[in-house]
Amino acid sequence: QVQLVESGGGSVQAGGSLRLSCAASRCTYGSCCMGWFRQAPGKEREGVAAIDLSDRTSFADSVKGRFTISRDNAQNTLYLQMNSLKPEDTAMYYCAADLNPYRCAAATVYDVGRWFSHRGQGTQVTVSS
Repeated sequence: QVQLVESGGGSVQAGGSLRLSCAASRCTYGSCCMGWFRQAPGKEREGVAAIDLSDRTSFADSVKGRFTISRDNAQNTLYLQMNSLKPEDTAMYYCAADLNPYRCAAATVYDVGRWFSHRGQGTQVTVSS
């Protein structure tokens, strides 16, 4: 079982930045594909960013150029750097991961909120105008 614990959410004004962190047990040395998805009240779940087993990254069109995803394999930690935040970025953000090497080999942002087997409890991001 992979345990994921997110941190770093909060409230920020439009144009500001936040960095989310996700501590991941069992995801040592890049053994997991990982990513972030978000969900706002009354809206569908949206994959935000993903990183596959080869460290290739992908992003939702809505965040390209503003968000970056990275991981520290030695620390088993995933990050989401969010810059130029907009009110429409307001949502609960979840870290997700999967260990299946076949599915994870080419995982993309479209997969994060769909079949990744493990997810954290979420961290709230609120952006005010």
